[in-house]
Amino acid sequence: MTKAELTQEISDKTGIDKRTVLTIVESLMTELKESLAQGEEVYLRGFGSFIIKRRATKTARNISKNTTILVPAHDIPAFKPSKEFIKSISKLETTR
Repeated sequence: MTKAELTQEISDKTGIDKRTVLTIVESLMTELKESLAQGEEVYLRGFGSFIIKRRATKTARNISKNTTILVPAHDIPAFKPSKEFIKSISKLETTR
């Protein structure tokens, strides 16, 4: 599902015009990015958590030059679904 499709679905289900829904969706994404960039994790009860994971320093290979390179430690964003979210997805798989 794309952002446009998500916006259309929410608009259809709530009766709110698409422009307003799009503004809300984009604001949510902006706030999530800004919070994670500041090192804050975002918890949405019943849905999941947007967290920051730390990747350790590692050695990798540049196969075109046949050399090893050092990849420094870095942070990446990640999503951890809640137990309710996982249960709802599991129920969907059993009905298919």
